[in-house]
Amino acid sequence: MLEGTAAAAGTGEIVLRAVGVGKSFFGVRVLSGIDLTVRRGEVHGLVGENGAGKSTLMKIMAGVHQADEGHVEFDGERTAFTHPRQAMDAGLVTVFQEFNLLPERTVAQNVFLGREPRRAGFLDTGAMVRRTRDLLDDLGVTFIDPTARVGSLTVAEQQIVEIVKALSFDARVISMDEPTAALSDPEVELLYAIIRRLTARGVAVVYVSHRLKEIFDLCDTITILKDGALVSTDPAGALAPAELVRRMVGRSIQSFFPTAVAGTAVGAERLSVAGGGNGFVTEIDLTLRAGEIVGIAGLQGAGRTELVEAIFGVEPFTRGELRLDGAATRIGSPRAAVKAGLALVTEDRKAHGLALGQSVLDNALLVIRSVFAGRTRASRAAVPGILSSLEVSSRGLDQEVRFLSGGNQQKVVLAKWLATDPRIVLFDEPTRGIDVGAKIAVYQLMRDLAADGKAVLMVSSELPEIIGMSDRILVMRDGEIVAELPPGTAEHEVLAAATGADAGGRAGGEEQR
Repeated sequence: MLEGTAAAAGTGEIVLRAVGVGKSFFGVRVLSGIDLTVRRGEVHGLVGENGAGKSTLMKIMAGVHQADEGHVEFDGERTAFTHPRQAMDAGLVTVFQEFNLLPERTVAQNVFLGREPRRAGFLDTGAMVRRTRDLLDDLGVTFIDPTARVGSLTVAEQQIVEIVKALSFDARVISMDEPTAALSDPEVELLYAIIRRLTARGVAVVYVSHRLKEIFDLCDTITILKDGALVSTDPAGALAPAELVRRMVGRSIQSFFPTAVAGTAVGAERLSVAGGGNGFVTEIDLTLRAGEIVGIAGLQGAGRTELVEAIFGVEPFTRGELRLDGAATRIGSPRAAVKAGLALVTEDRKAHGLALGQSVLDNALLVIRSVFAGRTRASRAAVPGILSSLEVSSRGLDQEVRFLSGGNQQKVVLAKWLATDPRIVLFDEPTRGIDVGAKIAVYQLMRDLAADGKAVLMVSSELPEIIGMSDRILVMRDGEIVAELPPGTAEHEVLAAATGADAGGRAGGEEQR
């Protein structure tokens, strides 16, 4: 326990406890002497950088792994679950980031998979549907049909199905691993409401997230892990965000967001769009200059990703004019964009940024090999230096990327683009799903790129990130840029422009270019 911190002053009945838990894989120690106490009706946040041991601890409690040292107690009794089903039957259910659902089966079939109610020896489909409907109603969810095919549901709805499945086991503890990683803001609010309903009924929730806002919004108690060891456990109200980050990364952080590198100057126009539009965005006017970071804010569906994809040639502009370094240019494909000096760090690194079954080296050379084949040898020689500068943690260049942490995967994506030496870098949700330490590394890279004379355009759903990193903020709504705001603008002003609400006497619908 970190000196000077008090243990969480929980008063509820203890329902789950890890005592001195240790674990090693292939001789590498990943957990050492972990103590965790979870009480009835609380949300217990479990935080730490990637590799801190959060997932391993959750899997030990869930019966996926067995502890080498220490033990787990559930409902006051020492347990040693050897299979997740044992833990689920006992009332300890884990909802992992990768859903365990069968997309071709219905909601009800997934909820009661392997435990289907029977009548006179035959499957009782009606009872299964009714019981699923009762569970959904209990959570206040009226918009999911128990007979709907799971593959037809949104990610948020599938998340709810996983929670309903947990409740069907009469869960007393539900562990959630990054539950909002793929959710929009309204869907996150829905999850908040469901979690509050669960805790009001006495269900305990162990909540793992890299999003500090969620941790402080939801959690009653926060436990911090670092390098497989317990750092501290505190009531959430006794812990400031800056102190939480300091404990997670092991060093003092004055700010999440680095200031501009000394000597950085805003230079000439790198890219400009006038009257740009296609089937997704319209009347786009924007300018990116060397040495600056421009942030794009807006609600889900505002057209932010569509804008960067139009610039990059994924869905090219069909009207308006685009200029690169002052020269009129048409970018009709991503290949043309890369040749013109653009890079796009996509929102979904696993689906669109990486070849997960290939090595770190092969991924770092993906763009070079496909677009600049003649530069492969020189780029191959430069890759180790690029990876080193990004502090990519791997067993070597030949390690498959799928075995890296989320933060290190994101750094490999960045290395892939840095190898092309772009002039303009487009970031779409660059820190989604990565830990605080990796976020800070990405922020510093963005500042370094700007200092090197490159232009940076960043889309982010996290307003503190937009405000903290942007030299200018552009706000989108309904496929248009509706406002340009200065750095340091208050969150409520950005939101007002994004929603069309009145902000400080200025109508949100007025365009400010």
